[in-house]
Amino acid sequence: MHENPGTEEIRNLLESSRTVAVVGLSDRPYRTSHSIARFLQDFGFRIFPVNPNLRGPVFGEEPYASVEEIPEAVDIVDVFRSSEKVMPTARDAVVAG
Repeated sequence: MHENPGTEEIRNLLESSRTVAVVGLSDRPYRTSHSIARFLQDFGFRIFPVNPNLRGPVFGEEPYASVEEIPEAVDIVDVFRSSEKVMPTARDAVVAG
């Protein structure tokens, strides 16, 4: 059975990370993915919007259709997708490295 990481492990991960792929990022301000991505960017993280439906930049960052398309290393993949789409997203992140 999988156990979620503890507070200290999460803190260490966040302190050592600089880039976040936000899968399912919406350009609609009322969506949770939008506000979380804004918070992460305001906190100093570089975000990579991942959503094939986006037609232009979000928070000044060009969108990608998949994590695999991101041309830079990504430290964290934050997923805002329905549960049945999480495994394909996880596979995409693993392929991306």
